[in-house]
Amino acid sequence: MASRQASCCGRAPGCLWLLGLFLLMDASARPANHSSAREKTGHREENEILPPDHLNGVKLEMDGHLNKDFHQEVFLGKDAGDFEDDAEPRKSRRKLMLIFSRVDVDTDRKVSAKELQRWIMAKTAEHFQEAVQESRAHFRAVDPDGDGRVSWDEYKVKFLASKGHDEREVAEKIKRHAELKVDEETQEVLENLKDRWYQADNPPSDLLLTEDEFLSFLHPEHSRGMLKFMVKEIVRDLDQDGDKQLSLPEFISLPVGTVENQRGQDMDDSWVRDRRKEFEELIDADHDGIVTMAELEDYMDPMNEYNALNEAKQMIAIADENQNQHLEPEEVLKYSEFFTGSKLMDYARNVHEEF
Repeated sequence: MASRQASCCGRAPGCLWLLGLFLLMDASARPANHSSAREKTGHREENEILPPDHLNGVKLEMDGHLNKDFHQEVFLGKDAGDFEDDAEPRKSRRKLMLIFSRVDVDTDRKVSAKELQRWIMAKTAEHFQEAVQESRAHFRAVDPDGDGRVSWDEYKVKFLASKGHDEREVAEKIKRHAELKVDEETQEVLENLKDRWYQADNPPSDLLLTEDEFLSFLHPEHSRGMLKFMVKEIVRDLDQDGDKQLSLPEFISLPVGTVENQRGQDMDDSWVRDRRKEFEELIDADHDGIVTMAELEDYMDPMNEYNALNEAKQMIAIADENQNQHLEPEEVLKYSEFFTGSKLMDYARNVHEEF
């Protein structure tokens, strides 16, 4: 389920779901998101081999819900950790202005959409490289014999071990084809993972994944075929009438029974408004009220240069107070919470000193 945040800015026509970055809602008032904080910053425990629900630099979570941290991820890249809530504000301002200077290629103290587009593409590539490194580490963890191929059974053992089952006992039962007693939710997850495993297994299919195939399994954004498969999974999860495309009501539908109080209801109402705008203004390319798999795939493709340019324009619209279609240092600092997740005070007084 998606974690959701309240919108804090209604001034710019380009404000989409992104504006929910400003105010975090209480976890008890929203549906649970299976993504953990360390996944969102690209760090995971070494012994954790489950495929991430959250993919850095990709617009939707793997369950089809909006990635609320997308803009911070493609603006900050590996520097996201420098803007934690407890970071020293003066250092954070300087770091933000250093990033600004790197985006500002022509050094005119203004960031254009083209400059920001190039930066977004570079940060996306950075996330890709982190995913490759993560996948290599996980591949070694699930390839105990080091033969360069991982079987579904080898992965299944590690998966169930990470869920608290005894690894030796599971391995023995799988070897003897004995029944594995797992709860219904875990069984459903296993079935979905096996579908993804089959999809990542390039012909000729042998249910053995190489390191490259394992990367596609773990990070489907790296593979056109797996990206298509992820889109199919998202449509399957959200498609209520079985027509293999998404209407607006299907896309904005909320989980039943997850709102426990009025504050939660207000947050849900805000989330629906943001999701509606995302559907109507960005994903539904031909504005016919229906999102096809092709439209969703184009929208989710992290290396789509047109999408990167569109995202750059949307990001500029958030903070472009003088309406010159550029970002300037004062604007970036004033809207620092949108770009970094941290509110940096005294932006006007400090901009000239720190730029």
